[in-house]
Amino acid sequence: MFRPLLLLSIALLFSPPLLAQQMKRQLGDFDFTLGTTPSRSMAQGLISPTAVGAFHGGMDFSHPSGLYVGQYAPSMGVTANSTLRLDSYMGYKHHFDSTLGYEVGLIHYSQPNIAGAESVALYGGVSVLGSRFGGALRDNPDNRTGTLFADFGQLPLFDVDLTVKLAHHRLGTPFTIGDGSQVNAFSDWSLELSRPWLGIDLNLIYSNSSLSGTSCDAYSGMNTYCDSVVTLKAQRSFF
Repeated sequence: MFRPLLLLSIALLFSPPLLAQQMKRQLGDFDFTLGTTPSRSMAQGLISPTAVGAFHGGMDFSHPSGLYVGQYAPSMGVTANSTLRLDSYMGYKHHFDSTLGYEVGLIHYSQPNIAGAESVALYGGVSVLGSRFGGALRDNPDNRTGTLFADFGQLPLFDVDLTVKLAHHRLGTPFTIGDGSQVNAFSDWSLELSRPWLGIDLNLIYSNSSLSGTSCDAYSGMNTYCDSVVTLKAQRSFF
């Protein structure tokens, strides 16, 4: 359903006039956003992480009524070692005033080049005084996942943004590891501090999971690695 939107976003993302990380336009009654980072608040915290070294981008349409629809590609699959991944979403967002609001929606995860690699998540959350708190339930027969997400915004005195994610995964089929024991479920989490510096986005990320050692063979969570890892990432956006 969203394939035409993706093709248009790719064409626009790599066109010369785009000089900002996000481009915003008014199209009739709709606000249109195009960029290399996801633009939707709750969906931004719950879509698939961008693959390292991959081309990524997407687009978003929103209506004054609060309805919106969009698509983000964490990986456009344009290099030999990458796979096309699409996160398509639609939802509704409402603000009571400048300090309080809520949001609900649905995300469809897919990898068109891989058969059966599709799942759907329902998400929702609230925004309070500049902070966002949300959660999602993802229906995937191989890995049913519940995720909690919190974006506290800029911390006072420290001038950094704090984001926390916590997920619990239940495997559809128990995974048998080398010693014969089985893994039926696991949890993982991440904590991220970020701030801009001289046009570069700096991110300090701590991630870990409840698995360790040989049980990490069963890991298929939201983090890049199963074990405890601290990552320093510097990223500069060209669009």
